[in-house]
Amino acid sequence: MIGLIMKNFIAIFILIFPILGMTKVIDNLDDKRAQWVPFTDQVMGGVSEVEFSEKSEEGISFYHMEGNVSTENNGGFIQFRADLGIEDKSFKGFRIKTRGNGEEYYLFLRTSKTRLPWLYYGATFKTSEEWQWIEVPFSSFKKSGGRFSRFVPEEFNPTTVKNVGVVAYGKDFYADIDVAALELY
Repeated sequence: MIGLIMKNFIAIFILIFPILGMTKVIDNLDDKRAQWVPFTDQVMGGVSEVEFSEKSEEGISFYHMEGNVSTENNGGFIQFRADLGIEDKSFKGFRIKTRGNGEEYYLFLRTSKTRLPWLYYGATFKTSEEWQWIEVPFSSFKKSGGRFSRFVPEEFNPTTVKNVGVVAYGKDFYADIDVAALELY
């Protein structure tokens, strides 16, 4: 009987272990925390405004970002960003637990090749009023355009990522987004 139980346990462990090994928590507001820094286009003359805080509701802790995104004066973004290192090429992308006001938001990645402030790799995701896990595969990230982008490779190597940002960008609107977790998958 004990032998049968051990065989079943080993079989279950072998099936589950690869799944568990394929994720890396970046921030879950519990035992894994990133140092998030909020900022806006005001660093380059824009007029967008951001409020960033940590909140808790119905047993869920989360980061909350809201504010007016304005394209006035060559602006157009608010964000919160954290440094990040990805040591393993086997990850396929990011998974974010989020909710919001139904707008489209971005994950921006900066790498060792995106040294200028306006260079990054970006991918979109759309929020809803309900909490949801959204997968953002690395293949969906596109390099920014504009000045000096020709010096940035079309695709990035995940091990060159230096930071990740949750961004409201590119149009005039009121941003309102919550993030309860971010991980690599």
